[in-house]
Amino acid sequence: MTEERKTLLEFPCDFPLKIMGARHDEFAQTIAAVVGLHAPDFDPATMEMRPSKAGNYLALTCTIRAVSQSQLDTLYRELSSHPMVKVVL
Repeated sequence: MTEERKTLLEFPCDFPLKIMGARHDEFAQTIAAVVGLHAPDFDPATMEMRPSKAGNYLALTCTIRAVSQSQLDTLYRELSSHPMVKVVL
């Protein structure tokens, strides 16, 4: 009997997370700290930042070295529930 895979990803892998929120002075630093808790080797200097056209929102791309689906799920849940975050992709 073969066991079904729960993910199409092969770990470890580089995985980009896109996080969007209202533009706030400490948004990027706060998100980098949350990501760093779950991916200790994450380098905040690699974070990409793009403001919205009107400048009201900031989109961040954090690429981590994911080691498991559980790690990604936990990080996604924490980011999604953070009060500064509007969307996580």
